[in-house]
Amino acid sequence: MSYRIRNWSEYNAGLKQRGSVTFWLDEAVIAGWQEAAKSGRRGASRTYSDIAIATFETLKSLYGLAGRQSEGFLGSLLELMGVDLPVPEHSTVSRRKRHLSVTLPVVPSSGAVHLVVDSTGVKVYGEGEWKTRQHGVSKRRTWRKLHLGVDEATGEILGAVVTTNGVHDSAVFADLLEATDADIEQVSADGAYDKRRCYEAIQAREKPVKVAIPPQKNAKIWQHGNSKAPPHPRDDNLRAIRRQGRKSWKRQANYHRRSLAETTMFRLKTIFGGRVRSRTFENQAIELLLQCAALNRMIQLAKPDTVWVDD
Repeated sequence: MSYRIRNWSEYNAGLKQRGSVTFWLDEAVIAGWQEAAKSGRRGASRTYSDIAIATFETLKSLYGLAGRQSEGFLGSLLELMGVDLPVPEHSTVSRRKRHLSVTLPVVPSSGAVHLVVDSTGVKVYGEGEWKTRQHGVSKRRTWRKLHLGVDEATGEILGAVVTTNGVHDSAVFADLLEATDADIEQVSADGAYDKRRCYEAIQAREKPVKVAIPPQKNAKIWQHGNSKAPPHPRDDNLRAIRRQGRKSWKRQANYHRRSLAETTMFRLKTIFGGRVRSRTFENQAIELLLQCAALNRMIQLAKPDTVWVDD
């Protein structure tokens, strides 16, 4: 199976633009770089606004820099641009970023979306892959889990939640649905989300949602036909699998589009390195959310329009 890119010229230009080191700051950003008014609380007032802290942290993640290196890098950029703005100290950014409120930039959808959900691990500290393969995993190796809800059509991240590695995927499924502002036509996820609380979160939405979550192989009917309640969507999927087989059901339910969530995670790890540099969990969560916001900007800048061709 092969694909052909139909918008090659636009996609090629967009990829070049991603690597451009030309920076610009909006006038509103320059005007709001520093806090204009006092907070009225005890202690010193904040010098830098949230957008200054977010800009610092985004550049730090994008170029894989340490705190002091990021401080020098941003200072040199502002100097070359001729913009007279102070640069936050790395310790100030580390203390402030846990309180940031990150909003994912998403192009408004004209209709309902197909939401694909999955999670991945992002390394905090520990050995590399070579040492792990040769000598096994030590007790000090740990990671954070990044749960994503991705728009199947555009590849944009509509919702993101960061947890520790001990949280089950289904525990944050409702949070991903709640973070999605657009109407949802279908939700596709793997068998880890075959839980009652996931279906309860779907049924709690105002408009009906098609569910493409494969039941586990030893699954049983939750709500039998002699019940007075309406048919359960999970039981409908299970009966369809028993009739036509799991492979045919996945193809008919458009389940394989769920792999686009894995593609998004691959892009995130390739661009940002697949690890976090912050020490505390709150800072690690904000660091990953800012990476998701930057990744949305990139997909909006350049996205291939592919079509399947038959050899």
